[in-house]
Amino acid sequence: MAVLVLASASPRRQELLRNAGIAFITRPTNIPEVPRKGESPSEFVARMAREKALAVFHDSPDDFVLGADTIVIVDGEILGKPRDEGDAARMLRLLSGRTHQVMTAVCLVGPLATSNREPKTGFEDKRSETTLVTVGELSEDDIRLCIATGESMDKAGAYGIQGLASRWISRIEGDYFNVVGLPVALVYRMLKEREVF
Repeated sequence: MAVLVLASASPRRQELLRNAGIAFITRPTNIPEVPRKGESPSEFVARMAREKALAVFHDSPDDFVLGADTIVIVDGEILGKPRDEGDAARMLRLLSGRTHQVMTAVCLVGPLATSNREPKTGFEDKRSETTLVTVGELSEDDIRLCIATGESMDKAGAYGIQGLASRWISRIEGDYFNVVGLPVALVYRMLKEREVF
């Protein structure tokens, strides 16, 4: 029996799926997250989600695999996970006092039902969600405090909307869970359409 495999080690994505009552197992990947020259933010995040899903599907061709990637975009610049505390501070200064985009791409891959005579083939379903997030003015003390908690270091844009940074976020337009790391309603629709459960 096919199962849903989440191609991610993100505890936030795992929690979101569990909270939505979606059964899954986890098989993290180690795909280098580096934009190609000339690649747009939407192309990059879609490629990352697809590469993660396909890396796991290659070893589990009878299962459904969900890959996802989340980026923060400001002035056309992709803000992924910070390299170090200095990079985290730079990102938080960029986000201070303005609205930015959070984009999550998801890619669901899986087997197609086939007769015994036909070779097994698969499908790819790639979609994305974008949410606008407005951050208040951040002082240097605010930035130091955010970094000191450690929560900046493993998150795109160097903040987690569900953590300390929630005190500075005055408005969001779109899917909140997308900002956390997975657009749950979109994923649920994809799973239903593909009759994963």
